[in-house]
Amino acid sequence: MFRRIGYTIRQSFKQMGRHKSMAFASVFAITAMLLILGIFFIITINLNTATASIRQDYNNIEIFLLDSVDEKEAREMMTQIEDWENVDTVQYRDKGEAMDILKERWGDNAYLLDSLNENPLPNSILVTAVDLEKAQGLAQQSEELDGVENVRYYKDTVDKLITVTNYIQIGALILMIFLICVSVVVVSNTIKLTVLNRAEEISIMKYVGATNWFIRGPFLVEGIILGGMSALLAWGLTAFVYSRIDASFGEQIFAMLSMPLVDQGFLAFNLVWIFLALGISIGAWGSLISMRRFLDT
Repeated sequence: MFRRIGYTIRQSFKQMGRHKSMAFASVFAITAMLLILGIFFIITINLNTATASIRQDYNNIEIFLLDSVDEKEAREMMTQIEDWENVDTVQYRDKGEAMDILKERWGDNAYLLDSLNENPLPNSILVTAVDLEKAQGLAQQSEELDGVENVRYYKDTVDKLITVTNYIQIGALILMIFLICVSVVVVSNTIKLTVLNRAEEISIMKYVGATNWFIRGPFLVEGIILGGMSALLAWGLTAFVYSRIDASFGEQIFAMLSMPLVDQGFLAFNLVWIFLALGISIGAWGSLISMRRFLDT
């Protein structure tokens, strides 16, 4: 058994050595496909994380107050709001508490906020709606209050994020199917070239009683090796690109969204298994398809 495995692996590497240019083309095609998929995966996972974070406040309305409004005036506004219909809870949040929450969201990057000379966040009133469908009306009603600087209501933002995420996922799926088909064809042609060169040898092996799977083995392993190499290469490139994006634009994204990008380690761990599964599957299918014309299936 071990001798057979050793023969299969040796033959696979010999075949790749004889057709280096085609093997390189296969690796390039699969790597490009996985790299594009990785970029879409990064965008989608970050959008999903942002959406999930905002969705927690889906039925919350945050009323930001002008600096001229003191706590006493804010309490009077809260009493007025409590009398509105569809209001569940009303809570006052001063700028110090808002900063603590922001630091908690930023996690390990919270130290960046310590460099601020003063707290730029406003005092605010948090209103929770009893009925989610009525929350938008409460948001519009809040804008009419005196002393209000801005009203933040997340429903429209969440709906837009969900729509964008869905379009990206559909586009990524269509593109992935197309690229997988291209990659399978390229791998298939690479293996087919080797099969044609060994057609006479394969005929002799079949004549002396070699099974189809014994003949098919080196070609299958060759496809798996090409797919695995491509997966690891694409994974390394994707991880490098994401680390550069995080290093270059991470702080700006924190400032705009009040949340960090998805952890690099989490993405790297999940991507390596996804890439290996796809790369090996593409290589294996490409080799099996190339053998259909020469062996009974």
